Amino acid sequence: MTSDSMPEAQLLRRYDRPGPRYTSYPTAPQFSESFGETQLREAVQLSNGDPIPRRLSLYLHVPFCMSPCFYCGCNRIITRDLARGEIYLARLYREIELVSALFDRDREVVQLHFGGGTPNFLSPAQLAEVVDVLRGQFRFSDSSHRDISIELDPRFLKPDDVGELAAAGFNRASLGVQDFDPAVQEAVNRVQGVDETRAIIEACRTHGMRSVNVDLIYGLPKQSLQGFARTLDTVIDMRPNRLAVYGYAHLPAMFKAQRQLDAEDLPAAEAKLQLLCLAIEKLTAAGYVYIGMDHFALPDDELALAQQRGSLHRNFMGYTTHAETDLVGMGVSAISHIGDSFSQNPRDLPSWQIALDEGRLPVFRGMRLSDDDILRADLIQQLMCQGEIQIEALERRHAIDFHRYFADSLQRLEPLREDGLVRVEPGRIVATQQGRLLLRNIAMCFDHYLQTPAIPTDLAPARFSRAI
Repeated sequence: MTSDSMPEAQLLRRYDRPGPRYTSYPTAPQFSESFGETQLREAVQLSNGDPIPRRLSLYLHVPFCMSPCFYCGCNRIITRDLARGEIYLARLYREIELVSALFDRDREVVQLHFGGGTPNFLSPAQLAEVVDVLRGQFRFSDSSHRDISIELDPRFLKPDDVGELAAAGFNRASLGVQDFDPAVQEAVNRVQGVDETRAIIEACRTHGMRSVNVDLIYGLPKQSLQGFARTLDTVIDMRPNRLAVYGYAHLPAMFKAQRQLDAEDLPAAEAKLQLLCLAIEKLTAAGYVYIGMDHFALPDDELALAQQRGSLHRNFMGYTTHAETDLVGMGVSAISHIGDSFSQNPRDLPSWQIALDEGRLPVFRGMRLSDDDILRADLIQQLMCQGEIQIEALERRHAIDFHRYFADSLQRLEPLREDGLVRVEPGRIVATQQGRLLLRNIAMCFDHYLQTPAIPTDLAPARFSRAI
């Protein structure tokens, strides 16, 4: 994909509105407090009873950060009191014990991911202890394809720490960078050196981690084409296996930290588009494959290979190669996807703590998916991962007449077809090169929960759970 395939500025403005990122369908705002501990237990029991039970992916949320990044909208607690980590772990171990008891022991863990917040707020020894506790409660796969990954803030990590993490079993790392331009770093309260970042990436490779991801954000205050070009060149030289290039979404009414930013310093819509064009041009020229949304990977990376095989999957952790798994989230605000259900832990620390102190599973909302939800989730998953909808396959799997069932959705899709974002072919609907940058706009046409047809969405707002 090159800048020649980018939507024109007028087209971009037409679709420049907030909207879902579709790390799930239905999306989290549809979850209900009527789904609680009883419903979660029922969902796990049903999942255990499947003829071939799915393997497990575990997600652990560490909410603490040493300092606030002003662009951030993730669920985090700012503190420099390291003792809070130990207190948090004591309750996390209670949750692990409660949750693991629900699952049959023959259900193998193939993926473990630590997100935040800043997971390396915890020391390497503490993180290794968490992995050991999980290994004692769940059955981990011995496969070479098993992933144990962690989001890292290079500002609070030493290269020697990486060796301890690798010894504990971590084999993938994701590093927040955002931008190396000093003016941008000062504006967003995240001063991070090139050398310290490079040292962590090199340590990951030295200690045998098989994949390193780097996160960048475009649309931040005081960003310029020249400065972002230098950042891209620097990161390309570091040669991470994967990159995520998120667009910043300025939502100060929702995220208090963003009120520290001066809106006058934010790039205008067309300047933001130029930053994205620049990233796409440089990354594709450097040999990276465009995976989808705002993700890139080297051609031999497992994400790129999974996309070629048609086995790429998308969930709350982003793009993953582990499609046929139940996702089990633990820690404050963590989300689970078990069988045909979603559930979420309390977003505030006290409510999560109280539930565990009372011996309860800390579930405050969720939902059981209807047949319609499952069908649309299947369709949107295809679109987000492969950039197309295979009509006949959907009809076979769900026993529907596609054009009759989705008549309203296809009507909403028509303006996008006229704008050149999709091609409607016999047997499939395909996102064009321009449309692949607006996959969510296409997916929104099939979203039953959206009241307004074909609502445009922001080109690529940051997935803040990874913006550490």
